[in-house]
Amino acid sequence: MGPRILPFVVAVSLSVIVLFTPASGVPTAPPGTDKVVHFVLFALLMGTGRYARLPSGPLLTGLLGYAAVSEALQWLITGLHRSGDVLDALVDVAGVGFGALVARSLTRKRRTPLGE
Repeated sequence: MGPRILPFVVAVSLSVIVLFTPASGVPTAPPGTDKVVHFVLFALLMGTGRYARLPSGPLLTGLLGYAAVSEALQWLITGLHRSGDVLDALVDVAGVGFGALVARSLTRKRRTPLGE
């Protein structure tokens, strides 16, 4: 995989920080910002995963599982003082889908011969 994996590793690390920072460390933001962060974060995970040439099926399965598990853990780990949110998980799934569409679009553009 080589250096192409580095952006994915950074994105995964960022996601762990964002998703598992205790509530006391989460900055206040306008309503809805949380959903935007979830969407962008999971789109970034999918996009960088595809850039790293990780296989689509396992990457998709892993990210969908991560979306569900991360919300469950936010609810279960009482020391975080955060709550799991089904809507956050759904926004995560939407972000994964968007990241997949963007990655596919970029891949197709690179494969299209010049002049077409």
